[in-house]
Amino acid sequence: MFTGLVEACGSVRSLETRGDQARLSIAAPFAAEMSLGDSVAVNGCCLTAVAIDPVGVDFDVLMQTLKVTSLGDLEPGSPVNLERALLAGDRLGGHFVQGHIDDTGVIARLEPHGQDHVLEVRLPEHLAPLCIDKGSLAIDGISLTIAELEGTLARFWIIPHTFEQTNLHARRAGDRVNLEADLLAKHVAKLIGKA
Repeated sequence: MFTGLVEACGSVRSLETRGDQARLSIAAPFAAEMSLGDSVAVNGCCLTAVAIDPVGVDFDVLMQTLKVTSLGDLEPGSPVNLERALLAGDRLGGHFVQGHIDDTGVIARLEPHGQDHVLEVRLPEHLAPLCIDKGSLAIDGISLTIAELEGTLARFWIIPHTFEQTNLHARRAGDRVNLEADLLAKHVAKLIGKA
């Protein structure tokens, strides 16, 4: 379980295909504090640490995960959002995020607006009904509040801190991003037969 509050921005060291899976290696500022088996959300996708060195962490990634997320788009040097799993008793400052990516969306617009930035993301048709104005949506693992929702276009206002401390500063229109809808919305949709 995660909060969607990005703990650090790391960078990709490598992404190597290994048969039916891949090995993703990330430079992570908190690597020295980790243990094998720890869970880390990498751009919102929950991965398990399989190798650790003083400055980085390696993860095995299934091909299925590469197909349904944007992790396969990563290249050496790509900035990634990182968050270690929530510990019992920690503050929950964002919203409940599982690290289970529902689908990817595409950035339609990301540009400055005064001191802030406006971010617009085109959602897949099946995910839009799980979103509401002022509801939560995790984008690349960032807990964001939907400011406006127009069909499949979700608009967010990004404060300077979030823009600078996450991978958003390196994102551009046309980039794919990982999306995780609100957990409660998914359960309600299932219960009423909409999912």
